[in-house]
This record gives sequence, C-alpha cells and structure tokens, in this order.
Amino acid sequence: MLANGTAAGGQLTTTTDIENFPGFPDGIGGGELMENMRKQSIRFGTEVITETISKVDFSQRPFKLWTEWNDGPDNEPAHTADAVIIATGANARRLDLPGEEKYWQNGISACAVCDGAVPIFRNKPLFVIGGGDSAAEEAMFLAKYGSSVTVLVRKDKLRASKTMAQRLLAHPKVTVRFNTVATEVLGEEKPMGLMTHLRVKNVVSGEEEVVDANGLFYAVGHDPATALVKGQINLDEDGYIVTQPGTSYTSVEGVFACGDVQDKRYRQAITSAGMFLTFSTQVTDLADLLLSPGSGCIAALEAEKYIAEKESNDEEPVTSVEKSTVQPTQEVNGEVKKESDGATTEYKSNPLL
Repeated sequence: MLANGTAAGGQLTTTTDIENFPGFPDGIGGGELMENMRKQSIRFGTEVITETISKVDFSQRPFKLWTEWNDGPDNEPAHTADAVIIATGANARRLDLPGEEKYWQNGISACAVCDGAVPIFRNKPLFVIGGGDSAAEEAMFLAKYGSSVTVLVRKDKLRASKTMAQRLLAHPKVTVRFNTVATEVLGEEKPMGLMTHLRVKNVVSGEEEVVDANGLFYAVGHDPATALVKGQINLDEDGYIVTQPGTSYTSVEGVFACGDVQDKRYRQAITSAGMFLTFSTQVTDLADLLLSPGSGCIAALEAEKYIAEKESNDEEPVTSVEKSTVQPTQEVNGEVKKESDGATTEYKSNPLL
C-alpha cells in the first residue's frame, strides 16, 4: 500500500542507514527500525490495519474514514473513529534528474542531518542543491564530514537570510556556484552501486562539466501529505496542518496532528516519534485503531485524554467543522479556549504539557 507515494512506515523506509536515532550507537536500517516499531506496537495489543485512506469526513462524530480498495466513495465507510491523529508526514521534493532513481540513498539524499554522517560521505566531495536557509544549514552541517561541500544555486544570488548567506560564503570548506544546475547523476554500474560523479551546467554560458561527487543532497523543499484533509481542517500557506502552539490540536475538535505534516522546521525522526497507542472505544465500529507515532507522544496522550473525557462526560457530539483559522488560546478555569467570533473548540488543559 502506497500513500502519497510512500510505503507504510513513511520516509524512513526509503533510508538505508540511520545514524542519529537514539539507542542505536552503530546505526540501524530505516526499514528495520520501522519494523521494530511495528512489532513493539503489536506486542501491546495494537490492531494494525494496513490500508490507504482515500477520504475522510470530519464534519461530525464519529469521524468517517474510507479506504481506497474496500469502500466505495458513495457507500458508508467500514471504519469510524472518535479521534484521529494525522501523521501522514511530508515528502522531500525531487528533481527527477537522470540517474536519480538509481542512486537514491546510494549517494543522493534529501536530509543531510539524517544521512550526512553515513560512512560513504566521510571525507568525500559533497554537493547541495538549493539557495535558501535550509540549503545553507545543510551545507555547513555536511562540512563536518565531507572533504568539501559545493552548493549549486540556479540564480545569481542566495535566497537565504543575510546572516546565513554570510556564514555560508565565509565557510572555508564550502564553495557556492551561482547560475549552476545539476543535469545528471553518474556512478558505479553495478547492483547497489554508489554515486561517483555529477554533471553540472552553467545556465548563463551553457557550459557543462563532470565533477567528482560522492554525495548529492536536495534542499529544495518538502510537500506535506495533506491533500486528504484539505478544506476540512486549517492549513497554512505551505499546506502544513496548523496546530495550536505546544499542542497537537487542530481546528477540528478530536482531530490531532503530529510529525512532519505539521512540523516544517525540524523534520527529524526523533521529533516525530513517540509511541504507538491503541485507542479502544465503545461507540464506534472500529474497536482498535492504530494511530501513528506522535510528536513526543503529545498527540497520542491528548487523543487518549480526549476520548476518555468524551466517554465520561457524555457530551454532545461535534456537528460542524470550525472553518476559521486557529486563533490564539487562553486558559480559563482550567480549560484552553480558542478565541473566535463563532463556535469554539474547547479542550481541557493537559497537565503533561
């Protein structure tokens, strides 16, 4: 099952060696780490339903979830839920260069912090594509490991902030090549062969050359997987889910978000991961719903607390979706309330936050 072009388990399943996840001093494969998380979750009684969700309805409780293969778009869905955690992540943008697919994770990466310390990049010439703050940060991070770092910028200037651009240009191990793009990735012609060279082109003169390159890192942005919920919960201008500061609360009561789908700054496995939890409900058709790992467990804890309060208080179900943007919050008599002109979503304050 592929969702947003990524297999179950997320982006980590496309990573070979993970060197910066706590508890694994010798590193661990991305697929192996995700499989271990799955097994740990199942050991505590979680029911894992591996299907792609094609449609959701957050307008009333219980929320409805349609699956891609088993539910017709006009039929009632097989699955409902009292609470939903959206942990669909974000995918790094690719450039579709010739050779990109062949050498992806064998020299090409979209996360320097994730992969920069991998042995294949140690003391080797590395390249970064991008001209913003992210590209500058990744280049300076990679300078700790590579013999040299070259940043390819399509235009004649950096988009990075003035301070970041000055730091990048002054770094002794970093070279910035303006008006330059990558056109092809070259490498070893064997199974699991590594990238060894990069063909680059000057967009002004048209001149091309092949340069030594053992690593290529994309820093051209990410696309959050939020098409499924667009129009039902509030998104920011870049398409990320808006959550109330310090919480996983979205604009819809009972719907929570965590990980890269609402975090466009850190985008690290450890900031997204927390724990897997099973939420048992007595009022929905789905007895046990696997909800993906939450940012520092926040989303999991808040969703569990939300369901428990709903069941104990026997409150009226939500009948409409709040369409306005998330407003500043204030705590009144132990409750966090969203300020707006219309109906508001209320959550009792979480003592763990």
